[in-house]
Amino acid sequence: MIRSRTLALAALSLALFSSFPLAAQQPEQIRIDAGAPTTPFPHFWEQTFGSGRAILSLRQSYRDDLRTVKNVTDFKSVRFHGIFLDEVGLYDPDATTQNPGLPPEKVQGAGIYNFSYIDQIYDGLLANGVRPFVELSFMPRKMAADPNQTQSFFYKPVVSPPKDYALWDAMIAAFAQHLIDRYGIDEVATWNFEVWNEPNLDFWGGRPNMPTYFELYDHTALALKKVSQRIRVGGPSTAQAAYVADFLQHCKDHNIPVDFASTHVYANDTAKDVFHTDEQIPRDVMVYRAVKKVHDEIASSPYPKMPLLFSEYNASYSNEPDVTDTTYMGPWLANNIRQCDGLTESMSYWSFSDVFEEQGVVRTPFYGGFGLIAADSIPKPSFNAFAMLHRLGDHRIKLENEDALATRSDDGAIEVALWNYAPPFGTGAAYTPPPTSKGTDKKFQVTVAGVPSNAKVELLRLDDDHGNAVKAFDTMGRPRGSLTQGQIKQLKAAGSMAPAEQLRLSGGHLQITVPPHGLVLLVVK
Repeated sequence: MIRSRTLALAALSLALFSSFPLAAQQPEQIRIDAGAPTTPFPHFWEQTFGSGRAILSLRQSYRDDLRTVKNVTDFKSVRFHGIFLDEVGLYDPDATTQNPGLPPEKVQGAGIYNFSYIDQIYDGLLANGVRPFVELSFMPRKMAADPNQTQSFFYKPVVSPPKDYALWDAMIAAFAQHLIDRYGIDEVATWNFEVWNEPNLDFWGGRPNMPTYFELYDHTALALKKVSQRIRVGGPSTAQAAYVADFLQHCKDHNIPVDFASTHVYANDTAKDVFHTDEQIPRDVMVYRAVKKVHDEIASSPYPKMPLLFSEYNASYSNEPDVTDTTYMGPWLANNIRQCDGLTESMSYWSFSDVFEEQGVVRTPFYGGFGLIAADSIPKPSFNAFAMLHRLGDHRIKLENEDALATRSDDGAIEVALWNYAPPFGTGAAYTPPPTSKGTDKKFQVTVAGVPSNAKVELLRLDDDHGNAVKAFDTMGRPRGSLTQGQIKQLKAAGSMAPAEQLRLSGGHLQITVPPHGLVLLVVK
């Protein structure tokens, strides 16, 4: 009888405890010592950004967005495809026959190379404090072995190998010499020259693809170094973190110059493509695992100190509105930075703006584009995430927590990023209305030692209700087609960073609640 009663009371206690999940509500403890040893924390995630193809950089909207992102990240360089596309106009062996009424010596600028648009493109970047990260692509149509071999992008780049490598070598040398003549070798020597884009996919028409890409790389690297040994050249610029070890071994075996290794990964790449396994790797760790894989391959290569540049990465390569347009990007980005610190010299987010036409002319501002800024210069949540994380210091304080970063600045300020990661609420490329239940809030108890117990704290938030233009767009009913000026103004206001909250520590403590997909930045003064 006593045994039965005891079991009944135990069952009742368990039921009551289960209905009030107190343990789940206890704040996560974040303990920071302002005087603790630190490690260098270079802002590797915001040194370079990708963008739409080269010719788009001549547009006012592109340059406006570039200045906006530069202002909040101070990024140093931009990478884009297509500097050799026919629309840029560099190569035309028939240029002297285009004015048949005049003798060749009377044709203005006669010659097979025309640097007019290239100069405007690079001048425009440099005037805004941004250097080119030079991707050497794609093939001029009149140089291609097969001018009909094109990739499926809206602008149909020619991806064929050259019909004669002597033509390619001469163009590369002329291109490099012109840049040095115009900008000086001291400037050009700070740029990265990357040979082609993702040759292991349909961006390269040589077959078999990687051996023929190695031939392209060899010609290009040697042509550049013949102009100046100070030019920095690298590759293989592959998708899916592939072939870096093979590429470096090839360069070693054939005595081919290489100054950096570059590759790409996206968080929705598959384990089969990146690791050749059947794992199901979640989106929040895929980029880290790929970066670690390549970092370790380089460490075991003939060039163990070779700089690693991830010249493209993002949370999705497939235009998922529930991913790249939403507040999901705040925690995803912060967590990616936490994991990848120390493994790569640079990671180039693809891309800074949706002035971008790979899938065609943009029809709506929120379609899952890659950019931090949507069409009509509307800031996305990802823009605010970069703006917040830019304020992290240059000295990292070690934390054991997986949802926090702590840094110290040279002026003694302590910065703390906190986030509540949750998978995307939607289901894929098609937009899904926000669900009724969006997950569980997360509470943090932040303790900072080594500062006044009532120190001032500045707090910035990014979540569904702060810095989120998409919520306003949803309220509008997701209008299709062009927006009115009034709608654009409303969305810009909704997407602006929410004003900072001014708080104080209480006895060295501060409690913060962060909703799912929320990112918070604390600056302890």
